[in-house]
Formats: sequence, structure tokens, C-alpha cells
Amino acid sequence: MKLSVLDWIALILVIVGGLNWGLVGIFSFDLVAAIFGSVSVISRIVYTLVGLSAIYLIFFVAKLKKK
Repeated sequence: MKLSVLDWIALILVIVGGLNWGLVGIFSFDLVAAIFGSVSVISRIVYTLVGLSAIYLIFFVAKLKKK
């Protein structure tokens, strides 16, 4: 199965989110907040996109299971 651009973007965002949560859990360091500011509009957008990507990937995996 060939991945679309949206599939790749969602995968990358979920990986970034997972790595960020790993850093928060292990080192109490929020990389997104360090780059964009703790409560900035950009960091909120990044967190929202990561969450939406995770929801998208739930449906993507379900679609893969059907094939």
C-alpha cells in the first residue's frame, strides 16, 4: 500500500508527539514548549495537529486491517 502525503504527515506528527511525551516523562522537558513557548499559539497548534494526526491514524490502521 502506498502512503499518501497526508498519511506521511500524520505519521511524522505522531512520532514527534510521542518523542515529545517521552522527553516530558523521562526528563520533564517539553521540546515543543522549548521551541515555540509554553503557551504560545504555535505550540497549541502543534499539540492540536498531533492529536488530530493520532485520530487520523486510528482510522488509517482500521483501513489497513480491512485490506
